[in-house]
Amino acid sequence: MTNATETFNVTLTDKAKRKERTLQRINSAARWLDVLGLVWLTPILKMAAGEDPREQLGVLKRVLLYPLVGILSFLVLWGVLAPQVHTSLGAIPGPFEVAKQAEVLWADYRAERAKAAEFYARQDKRNAKLVADGQADMVKNRSYTGSPTYIDQIGTSLLTVGLGFLIGTVIAVPLGIASGLSKAFNSAINPLIQIFKPVSPLAWLPIVTMVVSALYVDTSDYFPKSMVVSAVTVTLCSLWPTLINTAMGVASIDKDLVNVGKVLQLSTGTTIRKLVLPSALPLIFTGMRLSLGVGWMVLIAAEMLAQNPGLGKFVWDEFQNGSSASLARILVAVLTIGIIGFILDRIMYALQSAFTFTTNR
Repeated sequence: MTNATETFNVTLTDKAKRKERTLQRINSAARWLDVLGLVWLTPILKMAAGEDPREQLGVLKRVLLYPLVGILSFLVLWGVLAPQVHTSLGAIPGPFEVAKQAEVLWADYRAERAKAAEFYARQDKRNAKLVADGQADMVKNRSYTGSPTYIDQIGTSLLTVGLGFLIGTVIAVPLGIASGLSKAFNSAINPLIQIFKPVSPLAWLPIVTMVVSALYVDTSDYFPKSMVVSAVTVTLCSLWPTLINTAMGVASIDKDLVNVGKVLQLSTGTTIRKLVLPSALPLIFTGMRLSLGVGWMVLIAAEMLAQNPGLGKFVWDEFQNGSSASLARILVAVLTIGIIGFILDRIMYALQSAFTFTTNR
């Protein structure tokens, strides 16, 4: 009887240890599930591991049920109220009309890709025949020049905001480090930050257009002038959060670290690389997240006026088009802009979590 009891206790202990190890793995994964926007998976996994269902259901209700109720309530209100508002283009489309236009835009993209594939197939066949006939000097390779589809315009907008964000980061981080390390430099640059930070992209765009037109003479097919104008406008409007947060992060590091660098007689570059940047990275990434969000918001207005073939131009063209489907297509673009903005923020948060010890959400 005693041996049976001991065996039973050992079995319970092993189960408890396995459960504890499982929960530790779930807790470790919970951080990345949160980063990916899948935090609702954590309570489900914990219930499967044997945690109190009542407690986990409460968490699941907060992180999944309530957001779903909010989204569904919004869709119902949208569907009910939208048809009541009539414009020069007709009634405001509801969710079903918008979803239908999203399907049409996707079908247009697939059809355009099929045309491109047929074009390149015909070109390859013609070139192969010329080579076979001994006329290799007549071979020509041309790019497909069909109209950009909605998906292509999304890609153009992402490339443009990425270019503007990259330029802004390259400018803002060094300036922020210098501002955080030197009170004199901070005093000199702070008035300029306060003056230029509130300036609208609509005010920057004419100046940027003239400057880019004067300096960017030898244009590239990959970076047309309209894209460069939009990207530089994004840079001028979005670099300030990164600059300010970098300066705050550098200025708030432990002074003992700086003193250690002085005692060890480290060079300025080594001090920044080994001591300053690791301590300031959380705030730098917070600034970069804010800058990317601002840049994505600014981009649409910049593309509208610069006629860069991205989402901004798509919205403007549909507004000018005035067809019965234009309002629904504009709403598709609005939802796309919001979803992409959320995804970009999640990507930056994931990078922040991967490269820093602490995160500022």
